[in-house]
Amino acid sequence: MTLRSALEGNHVSFPKVLENKTGGTIVTRFSKQQIITLYQITMEDVIILGTGCAGLTAAIYTGRAQLNPLVLEGTQPGGQLTTTSEVENFPGFPEGIDGYTMMDNLRKQAAKFGARYEHAKVDKIEVDGAVKKLYAGEKVYEAKTVIVATGARPRLTGVPGEQEMFGGKGVTTCATCDGAFYRDMEVVVVGGGDSAAEEALFLTRFASKVTLIHRRDSLRASQIMADRATSHPKIEMAWNSLPQEILADEKGFTRGIRVKDANTGEEREIACKGAFIAIGHIPNTDFVEGVLERDGDGYIVPSAGSQVKTKYEGFFAAGDCVDHVYRQAITAAGMGCQAAIEAERYLAEL
Repeated sequence: MTLRSALEGNHVSFPKVLENKTGGTIVTRFSKQQIITLYQITMEDVIILGTGCAGLTAAIYTGRAQLNPLVLEGTQPGGQLTTTSEVENFPGFPEGIDGYTMMDNLRKQAAKFGARYEHAKVDKIEVDGAVKKLYAGEKVYEAKTVIVATGARPRLTGVPGEQEMFGGKGVTTCATCDGAFYRDMEVVVVGGGDSAAEEALFLTRFASKVTLIHRRDSLRASQIMADRATSHPKIEMAWNSLPQEILADEKGFTRGIRVKDANTGEEREIACKGAFIAIGHIPNTDFVEGVLERDGDGYIVPSAGSQVKTKYEGFFAAGDCVDHVYRQAITAAGMGCQAAIEAERYLAEL
């Protein structure tokens, strides 16, 4: 019997099994009223979903506004930056900062102002008038305002070596973030759309050579971007090429990529120090399906005239689950700030 069925039914009690420190079990029984008291849902002023730059910035601002935000961490506390070895383009760090350290600092800063954290992955959201209900397994949260900042995850190729060298050993998904680390080195970009073409062109500012690997014999990018990429003297095209493995050197860093010709099946190695995967991102927004408007790729669509408002009063979205253009830590933080200020203004008017 589940907790929810017990509370909704006419059962006067049900067993609650607790594991003790010795590995055994203690079985107790509570009355229905005791259960309701124990599991009483607290109405929160602000619930923030996600602990990336957008979510933690929102937590700092709402915390300083004395709104006592509850932050639900999800499956990747700290967001994508926790997998980045060094961040050089976030203001205020002239020597750069380790991604994990930066996110830990943001977390501590939000906690200083009263932010509370819970590990929970929201599966579903319901909006009932001014009340927002969030379901995370058997647990239900209620809030006056919600800020969704669940981010997006990069779409990877899945080939051997990719995960092992991702985030600091040569495999990355952001040329803007990491391109400067590959000055005067050879790199590859995997992909064939506008994002891949843009990444390749950006990398020509630093790399000595950029090989653009695509599985077909022409790019899917817009004509102007395709023309720029294929005509650039620093960019070499690897047509009809399917990635097979990211290759490591003796220290575990990227030394090349093995590809297979889609037509002949012949395999070859392309030497590189960096492999930039540019085949898209997947926004973490499945749980708002049917509640908030999403575009064809799953990104939350904000209301006209705002970057963070949605069709529901008191319901906001910020960061990479909304932004599919810039996808930077600083822009996510800015959107988190916007969402927090909007939430504060909304609550002040209730």
